[in-house]
Amino acid sequence: MHKLGVTPEDNPTSQSLKQGGDANLANLKSLKAAPFDEAYIDHEVTYHENVLDALDKTLIPDAQNAELKALLVKVRPAFVAHLEHARHLQAALGKSGE
Repeated sequence: MHKLGVTPEDNPTSQSLKQGGDANLANLKSLKAAPFDEAYIDHEVTYHENVLDALDKTLIPDAQNAELKALLVKVRPAFVAHLEHARHLQAALGKSGE
């Protein structure tokens, strides 16, 4: 971020994502095998949905630095692809657990 001349600042969006990650780690540490897999992939789906929501509603629209905004727009498709992959795995895990 230094190359772009911007400094990350704590804000409600970053705090929410970090808090969700911390809670997820605590939960995952208590699980074994299949319940772990299901909880992990459920969190991945939710996390990527939240990041995309933050990108679309806050990060991209509010970016003041043009280079940073372009970078956020450029990385967005990767989050979409990861979300779709996570949803595919989530569906497969759901079928195997039936």
